[in-house]
Amino acid sequence: MIDTVLQRRIVISGAHVATVDPDGTEFPAGTVVVEDRRIVFVGPGPAPDYGDDVPAEHVDGSGHLLTPGLVNTHHHFYQWLTRGRAQEKDLFGWLTELYPAWARLDEELVYAAARGSIAALLTSGCSTAADHHYVFPAGSGDLIGASVRAARELGLRFQAARGSMDLGQSRGGLPPDFAVEGTDAALAATEQAIDDYHDPAPDAMVRVSVAPCSPFTVSQALLTGGAALARRRGVRMHTHGAETQEEAEFCREQFGQTPTEFLDSRGWLGDDVWLAHCVHLDPAAIERIGETRTGVAHCPSSNARLGAGVAPIPELLAAGAPVGLGVDGTSSNETGQLGPEIRQALLAARARRGPAALTARQALQLATAGGARCLGRDNEIGSIEPGKLADLALWRIDGPLHSTIADPVAALAMGALPPLALLLVQGQPAVTEGHLTRADAEDIAQQAATAARRLAKRAGLR
Repeated sequence: MIDTVLQRRIVISGAHVATVDPDGTEFPAGTVVVEDRRIVFVGPGPAPDYGDDVPAEHVDGSGHLLTPGLVNTHHHFYQWLTRGRAQEKDLFGWLTELYPAWARLDEELVYAAARGSIAALLTSGCSTAADHHYVFPAGSGDLIGASVRAARELGLRFQAARGSMDLGQSRGGLPPDFAVEGTDAALAATEQAIDDYHDPAPDAMVRVSVAPCSPFTVSQALLTGGAALARRRGVRMHTHGAETQEEAEFCREQFGQTPTEFLDSRGWLGDDVWLAHCVHLDPAAIERIGETRTGVAHCPSSNARLGAGVAPIPELLAAGAPVGLGVDGTSSNETGQLGPEIRQALLAARARRGPAALTARQALQLATAGGARCLGRDNEIGSIEPGKLADLALWRIDGPLHSTIADPVAALAMGALPPLALLLVQGQPAVTEGHLTRADAEDIAQQAATAARRLAKRAGLR
């Protein structure tokens, strides 16, 4: 056995610590100690006296809220280049307008888009993100690799959901034929992405999931083949489900089933699956998703932006389904930030079901432990507990926008997004005092703007 030498210790003290552990433990003036990549102590009062010569960094958490790093369960990084378009369209109209642009992506453009998306996520407290990329134009290069490279450079824990579409308009699908892949080619490329980038280790920074796009963009052969591939390789499965009423009508017309019944019959429910959106669910679907422990990525801002509706989150939680939060693509959620989705989820639930529909702490749980559960990483991230990976967000709540909010958790879940003082990912700072530690935000912005103009010119967009 090779002895490992402790390299670094970080002591964060004096913060209100919301652990989001199974008991909802909080310490009003708590301390968290990190050694290298893991949390080793959580509790009230000062840190233990270790009596060794390990270099220690002390962080004064007074006036701050310490939470787990946020977990984004659904995103489309490439959409950073097409924000602000199709502003009054529903999902199908929005997709129809934007597919021609997305079908002209290449590796360089996706890299620029991923850097922009990741910068927005990190600076909003997000330490882990799942990106669902499903557009792969012929000859466009290694698009999954481009996003992996951006995540590694900026310090994001990354779940690459290798998507696919093979059902073009000529076969009854929504996307144009030039935007889809062949079924066998899509499955082969998905397995190649697993070979190239998936890390099954408990502290992995990159994992890969199998992620055919949606019932109206993939054939049944791709859907069932993707499920078989994922389970053979031991990776998780992701797709869109029950996002809009139009999708529900498509499934009834094409398959004689609801979207949930269709996915269930093709092997796409289970505790190794998480679905994006799940807005239009009948009681039977909610019960089935709950009993199979299928995860749900709740995207409240995107659902509102596209007029899709409000997902039945209180009912899904009551049924036992793991529920996390998602930004969704930044062409339907232009902020690109995960932090504000905590407040959006709370408000959407209450607008639909009343003021007790979702509490501030339940909203925070969605953004942390719930998301970790969706990604199958709840033993590693999503709460502040000894032994877990040191993904932590320290929020300043004593400033002018938050100092009079009586409850520190409500300051995050109900107030404006607090300034982010520190974001640790794997025990390493990715953000300090609101600024990226590994890249210049202005350079990222300029690179992304140039890429957006190039893509618009290719696609003939104004």
